[in-house]
Amino acid sequence: MPNPNLSRRDALSALGLGTLGLGGLASLTPRAAASTSTASTTAASLRMVHMTDIHVQPERKAYDGLLACINHIASKKPDVVITGGDLIMDGFESTERRTTEQWDLFMRSFKEAGYTGDVRHTLGNHDIWGWNKKKSETRGDEAKWGKRWAMDNLHMESAWHAFDKGAWHFVILDSVQPNGDGYMGRLQDEQFEWLTADLAANRARPTCIVSHVPIVTATTLIDMKDKTADGWKVSAGLMLTDMARIIRLLGDNPQVKLALSGHIHRNERLDYRGVSYICDGAVSAAWWKGAHHECNEGYGILDLNDDGSFTHTYTAYGWKAQP
Repeated sequence: MPNPNLSRRDALSALGLGTLGLGGLASLTPRAAASTSTASTTAASLRMVHMTDIHVQPERKAYDGLLACINHIASKKPDVVITGGDLIMDGFESTERRTTEQWDLFMRSFKEAGYTGDVRHTLGNHDIWGWNKKKSETRGDEAKWGKRWAMDNLHMESAWHAFDKGAWHFVILDSVQPNGDGYMGRLQDEQFEWLTADLAANRARPTCIVSHVPIVTATTLIDMKDKTADGWKVSAGLMLTDMARIIRLLGDNPQVKLALSGHIHRNERLDYRGVSYICDGAVSAAWWKGAHHECNEGYGILDLNDDGSFTHTYTAYGWKAQP
């Protein structure tokens, strides 16, 4: 198991970017919606929505906010919606009763909003039930413990999987692994081997990778303090600890154009070796308490072209924090 703390220098060296500063790595999206694109030679053939970090809960009118978001998304007429994880406020440290209450809200949301389009799901750390046994009052042998509850609700046979839509190939990763009573961002070796084989078998299609925890992120450094002579320390829960091997794999597969994530409730884009690593801000922003730093409540819209080019827009849906 890797060191749970990666220094800024080590993280950037693993990418071959050790000489670049923060400004050379990421563009920070302001509170207003912003667009990014690659050069396109064909009309958009597929529209997808990436809505992440919903954190639905009974409090703060979060359910009303989720319905407002779904209705806003429906008006954009996407071909596929992919949720990016953390669908509920928290199951990780919550009792069975509290977790049931949250899942009941999420599971009826799309139906109540009347949305019948194609929706696919990604698991986030807060969707996992009971890994903190003390706070969740669990033993660990409950039938729904861990990822099982979320996977059953979301009709997921595996926590990682792939599917095709239009000209594109999509890969959903399981980026959250146990670390004591907590978690870390990482792919199990079995999953990494599966990903390697899947990409090898799908070289003809432009590919989009989706994970909850970012494969790599830079904006998490903004709020950190320089505590040691070695520089910043990045928690194992904020970025994949095996990012170096994943980034090499994606860079060696030129059909991979996009890697989408959430988790940090901020919108950023890093481009490296032909892959755009995009974090979308949260549907819940600051957990339904208003903007999280510079990022309002919103979701990503991506128009994907057959040639692998795309446009991305982080879109606010007009929600105002409620008491």
